[in-house]
Amino acid sequence: MNPQDWQIHFWTVLVVMGPEGTFDAVEVDRPAPGEELNAGPASRPRQAATVIVMRGGGTALEVLLVRRNPAARFMGGAWVFPGGAVDAGEDHRVAGVREVLEEASVVLPDPNALVRFSRWITPAQIRIRFDTHFFLAAAPADADPRPDGGETVDLGWFAPQAALEAHVKDEIQLVFPTIKTLEQLAGFDSAAELLAWADGREVVPIEPRVVLEGEVARVVLPGEPGYRD
Repeated sequence: MNPQDWQIHFWTVLVVMGPEGTFDAVEVDRPAPGEELNAGPASRPRQAATVIVMRGGGTALEVLLVRRNPAARFMGGAWVFPGGAVDAGEDHRVAGVREVLEEASVVLPDPNALVRFSRWITPAQIRIRFDTHFFLAAAPADADPRPDGGETVDLGWFAPQAALEAHVKDEIQLVFPTIKTLEQLAGFDSAAELLAWADGREVVPIEPRVVLEGEVARVVLPGEPGYRD
């Protein structure tokens, strides 16, 4: 896999609108490269970082999503938060700042200002795995995001709920971890409220499982039926 394909969004599943506005994972016939089920011992997750770049201050909340090149082998065409693999010896926050610059041309001046938000670990049943740290960062006032034209070909600012609705309408393509993150972000009215909530909060890793039911594989989150079976 090309190093630029080591993205923080770990496995691709189709997602459909379920009962009461929730999103349900649906099995896919052909997993993308690196997303195949692992028949042997679990592989060690590679460290990764992503940054939820926000704007809106105390009055609104919009987040920056970038569109991956449709020609990419891994999640081509998907809209994601900027992020990627952590290089050897690199700090997670430094890696996140680097990826935002590379993928969206936004300079985040202080890596230490990034606020931890969540941590997702690829299911042990998947062949290629990531241990991804999600951070929050307010966009600088002079930020002028631009795609790099290679790895990313488009970008935009989205209210979290608006991004989810655009996905349902097939206007943008989202993948499972991005959807779950946007669902959580949609519960906040402003960037300032979100930052205040996340500041100093303990982040508990989330490691979904892939549960096989006959020839069907489905993603199960902690706390959902079947996770401990």
